[in-house]
Amino acid sequence: MSKTILITGASRGIGAATALLAGEQGYNVCVNYLKNSKAAMKVVSTINDRGGKAMAYQADVTDEQEVIRLFQKIDTDFGHITALVNNAGILEMQSRVDALTAERVLRILSSNVISCFLCAREAIKRMSAKYGGNGGSIVNISSIAARTGSPDEYVDYAASKGAVDTFTLGLAKEVAGEGIRVNGVRPGFIYTDIHADGGEPGRVERIKNTLPMQRGGYPEEVARAVLWLLSDEASFSTGTFIDVTGGR
Repeated sequence: MSKTILITGASRGIGAATALLAGEQGYNVCVNYLKNSKAAMKVVSTINDRGGKAMAYQADVTDEQEVIRLFQKIDTDFGHITALVNNAGILEMQSRVDALTAERVLRILSSNVISCFLCAREAIKRMSAKYGGNGGSIVNISSIAARTGSPDEYVDYAASKGAVDTFTLGLAKEVAGEGIRVNGVRPGFIYTDIHADGGEPGRVERIKNTLPMQRGGYPEEVARAVLWLLSDEASFSTGTFIDVTGGR
């Protein structure tokens, strides 16, 4: 049976690493991106050059109509997806709560939470036995911030990832009897350029010696956890999380 995976926000960082590994494991890889078409096409080209199958799909996954169109296009190109990785997400400049604006908080929640609901909804309609589907697996990318709260830096981001954790647990129980497994991965202190978005590109270097493993992590290490949870090797796991945080 053909395996097709959609990874949101897959043009860089953890999303790109997950896409590359999925390609190596025989998935048809749907690389979603918002703006950076050059980076997305580089991921696609690498997968195809290695003998895999991949296509890039531009869509704003916070927009309901764009999500519907995204899934319809994938249906045409590859058929129904069998795996979804809700990876798209943002953070903004480091800030205390007393300096936040409603507009910023809404942007964070829309990107990091609403996108998960919209993409999961469309995936369920294709995977669930209730709709005649053959099952599937969803992995939501959360963060260690959901456990730490990220004070003085990203409380809004942390709160959004706490919502992702709750969503993961509730959805897992809701669709467990319909052939769909839902799990989460909580990365932390990973070398990606998302830290530059928060105004501190060297954040991992600053923090790494406080971690039990005394080093930062790499996107490929997160990708391996994601692909394991999607695989049949994790067939009895749902509503659970893997922390990829160097022991924090």
